Amino acid sequence: MKKILVLFTIIITSISCSNAQNKSFSKESQTQKLTDIDGKEVKFKEVLEKYKGKTIVMEVWASWCGDCVGAMPKVKELQANNPNVVYLFVSMDKTFDKWKAGIAKHDLKGEHYWVNDTEGMKGAFGKSIGLDWIPRYIIINKKGKVELYHAIETEFDKINATLKTLE
Repeated sequence: MKKILVLFTIIITSISCSNAQNKSFSKESQTQKLTDIDGKEVKFKEVLEKYKGKTIVMEVWASWCGDCVGAMPKVKELQANNPNVVYLFVSMDKTFDKWKAGIAKHDLKGEHYWVNDTEGMKGAFGKSIGLDWIPRYIIINKKGKVELYHAIETEFDKINATLKTLE
């Protein structure tokens, strides 16, 4: 009985820790380079600093991702209901041209950056933010602190609730 109780405690603790939300980006993630729409490389830290003082909804996506495309109407609704928020789209597309074509095809309004990494989601940037699924949504408050670190396309209620607390 004692062994079962210990095992149960370990399992519950593991689940709780795996669902914990980070409150900041790692130093490793901040040093990762992204490519802007003009083809210029910029550190992720510089991107975050550029929008400090504003609430940011960051979506990690790709034009080839069916779940990402399927969630776009919800993202556009989010934008319509929260016009004072910066929408930062970070793409895991395989090529610069496909990324830019995806922005145009889906008429994505916001700030755009591309992760130029042949390993895609499993590359350095993806690993540094614990990327396990796209689309992935992260909300950053006006002070630059992470309010919501891990949300996916089925969690727009959580995303909306988090934004409401930041108004």
